[in-house]
Amino acid sequence: MCFSGLTYVDDLFVTGTNLNMIKMCKFDMSKNFEMSDLGRLTYYLGIEVKQEESGITINQEAYAQRILKEASLHDCNPTHIPIDPGTKLSKAEDEPEIDPTQYRKVVGSLRYLLQTRPDMAYAVGVISRYMQSPRESHGNAIKHILRYLRGTTSHGIKYERMGQNRIIGYSDSSHNVDQDDGRSTTGHIFYYGSSPITWCSQKQDTVVLSSCEAEFMAATAAAYLLGEILNKIQENVVLRVDNKSAIELTKNPVFHGRSKHIHTRFHFIRNCVENKQLEVEYIPGEKQKADILTKPLARTKFKEMRSLIGVEDIFRKT
Repeated sequence: MCFSGLTYVDDLFVTGTNLNMIKMCKFDMSKNFEMSDLGRLTYYLGIEVKQEESGITINQEAYAQRILKEASLHDCNPTHIPIDPGTKLSKAEDEPEIDPTQYRKVVGSLRYLLQTRPDMAYAVGVISRYMQSPRESHGNAIKHILRYLRGTTSHGIKYERMGQNRIIGYSDSSHNVDQDDGRSTTGHIFYYGSSPITWCSQKQDTVVLSSCEAEFMAATAAAYLLGEILNKIQENVVLRVDNKSAIELTKNPVFHGRSKHIHTRFHFIRNCVENKQLEVEYIPGEKQKADILTKPLARTKFKEMRSLIGVEDIFRKT
């Protein structure tokens, strides 16, 4: 019986924690299918993989270069941040429309790039909101992202071989940012040890009245995702939030008058805390790794947060 993980598209790679089990799996498959063993994974669906004794690095440099070339921006001047803090995008119906097909193509390409680039998740999430009827300002925002990509094509993520066998999540929310509907943006990022394994930046589907409620709903969404990752939330899982009021709301089983309007599904996190399946910790805002997923940041702050979440130039010589 094969206990290793299998992923199939046009090619196939085998993953597992036991090398002998992997070899057994490949041997069993070779008896039933014609196949070639190409050795260690180095490139898969646009993702470049480098395996070393110290760990594994992944990035999408070749794919990023192709995006830039198709957009005719492969030799443009780079920027330091993917979206300017002063950017206020909206549906902008009074602006001229731009080619929606080309816009959607670039957005789709950038969204796939997020497999290894959580530092771009917020900016790409924002421009994804306007695919139905893109306008000039939206096109300018995409060009800004591509100029940022131009200077960071070799950035990616490194997974250290040594580290804690523990999942830690970071959850954050920016209150009342969207110009059209006033909804907040939720961001969460999860680590196995010191390495990020999944991340998300998206608008909340409910309008909230305070930053506390926005943070509480973001934390609940993170708890749901943890449940999906682990199949069942187990003990020793930590979620870090930078809003003390939101943390208190996760611990209080009573619906306060000011929080009664929050849909009951957002109180899922309370059950997890009560059952000691999830520990919610406070973390100062300057150490909140999910902050980069919820709002545009100034250059210095952005670069600090990018390094903090684990995105780096993987080809930089040290």
